[in-house]
Amino acid sequence: MNYHTDTVSDILKEVPLPKMVRVRQKFLQNKVEDVPETVRRELARAKIRQRIRPGMTVALTCGSRGVANIAVVLRETAAVLREAGAYPFIIPAMGSHGGATAEGQKKILTSYGVTEEFCGCPVRATMEVKQIAVTEGGEPVYIDRYAAEADGIIPINRIKPHTDFQYTYESGVMKILTIGLGKQKGAETCHRWGPDYLARRIEMFANCILDHANVLFGIGLVENAYDETCLIRGMTPAEIRTEEPKLLKIAYQSMAQILFKNIDVLVVDKIGKEISGSGADPNITGKFATNCVKEGMLQASKRIYLDLTDITDGNACGVGLCDIITERLYRKIDIDKTYPNSITSTILNASKIPIFVRNQKEALQLGVYSCNCPDQKRVKMVRVSTTAELGEIFISEALLEEARQNPKVEILSEPEEMTFDENGDLFPDSFIL
Repeated sequence: MNYHTDTVSDILKEVPLPKMVRVRQKFLQNKVEDVPETVRRELARAKIRQRIRPGMTVALTCGSRGVANIAVVLRETAAVLREAGAYPFIIPAMGSHGGATAEGQKKILTSYGVTEEFCGCPVRATMEVKQIAVTEGGEPVYIDRYAAEADGIIPINRIKPHTDFQYTYESGVMKILTIGLGKQKGAETCHRWGPDYLARRIEMFANCILDHANVLFGIGLVENAYDETCLIRGMTPAEIRTEEPKLLKIAYQSMAQILFKNIDVLVVDKIGKEISGSGADPNITGKFATNCVKEGMLQASKRIYLDLTDITDGNACGVGLCDIITERLYRKIDIDKTYPNSITSTILNASKIPIFVRNQKEALQLGVYSCNCPDQKRVKMVRVSTTAELGEIFISEALLEEARQNPKVEILSEPEEMTFDENGDLFPDSFIL
């Protein structure tokens, strides 16, 4: 099907594009040097080790995000459990992701290297849940059936800023207990009151699960600005409640960001669910699906997404948070994988389809045309590979002086014209610096 005539191309063909400069943003690069040893040290703490008993079956959670070293963390945790005489297995804990199917969720785990062969224990996927309690308000609390039937549960997750709200608990162990472990039904129940209440409901449901499910302990992971593991913390159920907020503060301090805060056009080469629940992290792009307001966020007139990652497998949830996409991205959208997440969360605008144009060149030209910059040749544009890779980025010539004044920015090239192939695209498959 031909979606476009030459009408839009004719409007945009004379729009100038800025010369771009490659720069390196410098962030703190603290990281865990020996992940296996650190996991074992954390699990050797007496308060944690004594909770593992011989013969018990134990469910380990794995979410849908691309968490650094997650397969290694799961492998070492499973090994510690087996050495103690327990029988570990891994379950997907990702709400309605993976198209809200067991097969889809297991496929996501496999894409992260989380397999029985690597981790040394079975991977069991189901969308079935069991009700284990009710909240004080009388609402049912659900968790994965396999987890409910196990002798113990170990929630494992990266702790980071949430993409829809700011609160005591955001993305982390408490959230994976509620949204992840709850599968589609539990996630739907928690989201039922809408995004304005989500943060408090995650806390409420997670506390109920901690009170009524056999959670042995949790493992919280924090990453630095380069998506490297910088902290691993084993936590008893009581410590999950008290320590996660402290780890969240470290996560905020450690996260990458775009150091140019007031721009005209932001270009993100690829988005995907493994990068962020919103495809591109709103904490980076400055555009949230809810009324969330956080200090110091990037301000941009127009946001452009050029493509989907391969791992996201057609799930374009979050695409509605930009202004312009390409026809290539549009054609890759799998509605059956994109819509369930937005429907479950009730945040429908996250999956709305923006204006899409023929190719990447026209997407950039439309961004310049529509950003209301008085001098199109002086447009302030930033281009990033993904919101998870912000070490080296491109900035337009108009931002060069700001870059020179920032000691955290290193200029790596002279201003150069962007080059496009015969199809009008910057890249065939991947971001190349």
